[in-house]
Amino acid sequence: MYRPLTEPSLAFKYFQIFLVVGAYWCVSILTVFVNKALLSGTDVNLDAPLFVTWFQCLVSTAICYSMSRVAKLFPNLVSFPQGNPLDRNTIRNVIPLSILFTAMISTNNLCLKYVGVAFYYVGRSLTTVFNVILTFVLLRQKTSFQCILCCAAIVFGFWLGVDQESLTDSFSWKGTIFGVLGSLSLSMYSIYTKKILPFVNQEVWLLSYYNNFYSSILFIPLIVINGEVPVIFDYPNLDESWFWFAMVVGGVCGFSIGFVTALQIKVTSPLTHNISGTAKACAQTVMATQWFHETKSFLWWLSNFIVLAGSAAYTRIKQLEMKAQHESQARSTKI
Repeated sequence: MYRPLTEPSLAFKYFQIFLVVGAYWCVSILTVFVNKALLSGTDVNLDAPLFVTWFQCLVSTAICYSMSRVAKLFPNLVSFPQGNPLDRNTIRNVIPLSILFTAMISTNNLCLKYVGVAFYYVGRSLTTVFNVILTFVLLRQKTSFQCILCCAAIVFGFWLGVDQESLTDSFSWKGTIFGVLGSLSLSMYSIYTKKILPFVNQEVWLLSYYNNFYSSILFIPLIVINGEVPVIFDYPNLDESWFWFAMVVGGVCGFSIGFVTALQIKVTSPLTHNISGTAKACAQTVMATQWFHETKSFLWWLSNFIVLAGSAAYTRIKQLEMKAQHESQARSTKI
C-alpha cells in the first residue's frame, strides 16, 4: 500500500523540479538575448542603454505594485508582502542598497551592450573573486585555501578569455571594463543585501519592489547626464507600437528572472541553483555562438571551461565547508 502512494508523489516532485529548472533556463537565456536586441540590436537601434534599463525597472515596479494591490483585495489568491516605498524609515535604510542595485543592473546591461552574448558570462565572471575579497575586507572573514585556488582559476580563465576575445572583431574594452564593474557591484550588492533583509523581514520580493522603485528615480538624472534625452526624442520609432511592446517584454523578462531564480532556489537548493546557473551559462554560450555565427578558437573555449569549472568547484567547496561547520555546531550543542 505504501509504495504506490510514494512513487507518484516522488515522480511529481522530480517533474516539478524539472519544470522549474527548465523555466529558469528559458527565462534567463531569453532575457539575455532580448536585452542584447534592445541594447545593441540593429532592429531597435536605440543608443540609450540607461533609458532601456530604467524602463525595465519601471515595468518591474508596476508589476510589484499591482501584485501588492491584488494581494490586498484577494489575499487568498495572491500573496505579496505589504510595504510602502515612500516611508521615510524605508527610504533611509534601503536607498544605499538601491544605489548599488542601480549600479549593478546598469553596468551589467552596458557590458551586454558592448560585448557579444557568447563572451557575456566570462566578462562578468569575477563576481566570485570579488565576493572573497570584499568578504575579507568588509567582514574580516577568511576564505579557505581551496576556495582561493578556485578564485585563481577563475581569474586565469577570465584573463585567457579576454586575451582570446581581443583577437576577434567583437571585442570591446569598454564592455569588458563594465563587466568587471558589474561583477564588483554585484558582489557589494550581495553582501549589503544580507544587512538589509532583516529590515524587510527577509521578504525578497518586498526588497525587489523597493529597489526597482528607487532605481526608477535614480536612473533619471543618470539618463540626463549620459546625454540620452536628445537621443530618445530623436528616435524615429518612438511612436511605434512594436518598439514599446519589445520594451515591455524586456521589462517582464527582467522581473521574471527574479521570480524564477527564487522559485528554483525554493524547490531545489542554493547549491543546485548555482550548478544550474553554471550549466545554463555553458548552454547560453554555445547557443550564442551558433545564433550569431561566431567561430571561436580552442583557447577561447578553454577559458570558458576554466571559468565554469572554477565557479562550480568553488560552489561545491563552500557547500561542503558550510555543511561541516553546521555539523560541528550541532555536536557542540549536544555536548
